[in-house]
Amino acid sequence: MAVASSHVTKSPTIRVLIVDDHAVVRQGLRSFLELQDDPSSLPIVVVGEAADGAEAVELAGRYQPDVILLDLVMPVMDGIAATSKIVERCPHSRIIILTSFGEEDKVFPAIRAGAHGYLLKDISPDDLVRAIRAAHLGQAQLHPDVAQKLMTAVAGAGARPSSQGHEPVTDALTEREHEVLRLLAGGLSNREIASQLVIGETTVKSHVSSILDKLHLEDRTQAAIYALRHGLGPD
Repeated sequence: MAVASSHVTKSPTIRVLIVDDHAVVRQGLRSFLELQDDPSSLPIVVVGEAADGAEAVELAGRYQPDVILLDLVMPVMDGIAATSKIVERCPHSRIIILTSFGEEDKVFPAIRAGAHGYLLKDISPDDLVRAIRAAHLGQAQLHPDVAQKLMTAVAGAGARPSSQGHEPVTDALTEREHEVLRLLAGGLSNREIASQLVIGETTVKSHVSSILDKLHLEDRTQAAIYALRHGLGPD
């Protein structure tokens, strides 16, 4: 385990924690990220490395990083268990799962645990940097294959997961917005939602915009992730 010497300080940077049980992967990621030099963007600083989930939880609590790149299959504590614990200790950290496994039995538990993104290790270096910057801004980051699996799952009547103890934070939504969110999570287009609810398509667009604004989401994909995480998919 390698750890940066400085403690948490407020600075105009994106502070990243790297978690992977392979030292060569951690070193490669650190070297690449620390070489990024874009004067138009915040610099990326690696604040620490962890070789397993338990170390990740400890270092995340200590350094409160902005973004955590987290592998799934690790000794001592796996990435899903670590994600859940990190979310409790570091509610402002954005966790991006970075793994070789894109199967549903890995993707869905990770998202339910609180991951803000799920990327596969075949991602290009430049796309990884963009994903880190986007996650820092609160935008969900999903590998295209993972996004397709997610949308397919939430659209299936039998695929709606339980909230696993997490209460949906949807008190601000109106009854109609709840209906729109459920249909949106089911993969319906605005036109299909309008037809099912017998309202205008423009009205649906207004409801979707209101939902995204009230729940602090960026787009429909994030809405689907929210629905999956909180059991708000179609009945």
